[in-house]
Amino acid sequence: MTTEDTLAIRTESLGKSFGTVRALDGITLEVRKGELFGLVGPDGAGKSTLMRLLAAVMEPTSGNAWVASYPIDKASEKIKEKIAYMPQRFGLYEDLTVMENLVFYADIYDVPKAERPVRMDRLLGFSGLTPFTGRLAGQLSGGMKQKLGLACALIHTPEILFLDEPTNGVDPVSRRDFWKILYELLKEGTTIFVSTSYLDEAERCTEVGLIYEGRLLEKDTPAAIKARHAMPMIEVWCDNAHETMGIVKSDERVTGVGLYGDRLHVALRDRDDIEAVMGLLSDRGCAAGGYREIAPSIEDVFFAMIGARDVGRN
Repeated sequence: MTTEDTLAIRTESLGKSFGTVRALDGITLEVRKGELFGLVGPDGAGKSTLMRLLAAVMEPTSGNAWVASYPIDKASEKIKEKIAYMPQRFGLYEDLTVMENLVFYADIYDVPKAERPVRMDRLLGFSGLTPFTGRLAGQLSGGMKQKLGLACALIHTPEILFLDEPTNGVDPVSRRDFWKILYELLKEGTTIFVSTSYLDEAERCTEVGLIYEGRLLEKDTPAAIKARHAMPMIEVWCDNAHETMGIVKSDERVTGVGLYGDRLHVALRDRDDIEAVMGLLSDRGCAAGGYREIAPSIEDVFFAMIGARDVGRN
């Protein structure tokens, strides 16, 4: 049972408009303490807007939210003491060294000087930056800059960590390393709220919110979301995936299609439709190399959901 003292974040009908543009439309959700919550959706879905509201750097147009039990519309300074917020463009100073950046953020957060050596040594070791303390931040790789940004954000030991698309544009190895760091923070009881447009990262979270066009479509564990939206699905590999995708989408037996390199993930209304859909491709001259039945991923579920919404509008 969820009670107020177990929640790190709560929103009620939270909305934000910019002029006539409705960026967020009635977001209601709860995030428990010690959870790794992933807000997942494409660019422009409203992820950054929601995170700015929760970090108390922007005021809502409607509704309200509570972070660390404080209302975002009345206690922004209290909230900022409890959280760390790492936006997409985190303010690292590229002409300062790794250590100088850490010292700068320790000054901003008023970290007691007696506590700094232990905290800095831990964060540098945690992020693998110990050998690079004298290197200018501007000379770090993209993945290392993200790790330094995270270390700077954590210097004051926040209860809640907000990360806005922290792995965007980062190479796969650095993405993996970054998530390892998040898992370690999770073990220590830190509540993590991370947004991402990489739908595969949803599988790494304890709970996930799927957001599209400013609305929260689903919120649950990855396993529960996949179970709730279970559907027959096949993976088809073919020579011209883009052309094949267009043909498959036009078939009324198909509920969603995702493109993965030279392969398609095709969601079907009924398992018995598999042979008919493959027959359609053959009749249309598409060189399909074969298929196999697969279990849908979060990414597949998301594509099927937004495909159904778009069809409903036409």
